Amino acid sequence: MKAAVTENGVVIPKKLLKGVKEVEIQKEDNKISVIPILTKDTLLKLGTHPVICGITDASEKHDKYLYGADS
Repeated sequence: MKAAVTENGVVIPKKLLKGVKEVEIQKEDNKISVIPILTKDTLLKLGTHPVICGITDASEKHDKYLYGADS
């Protein structure tokens, strides 16, 4: 895809940025990168809504309860 550079810069078609709210623009030598910034890092939310199940060793032996594996 080619795009014209105007006095205001370059317009990136919105269809290429579907679901993206913010990007980081980096320039390295002759290469310009547009990198989507993830607004929701689901890993950071891990454990924010724990389930109470009455098992006292679930965090230590999670493989046993999730996969039936003895460890």
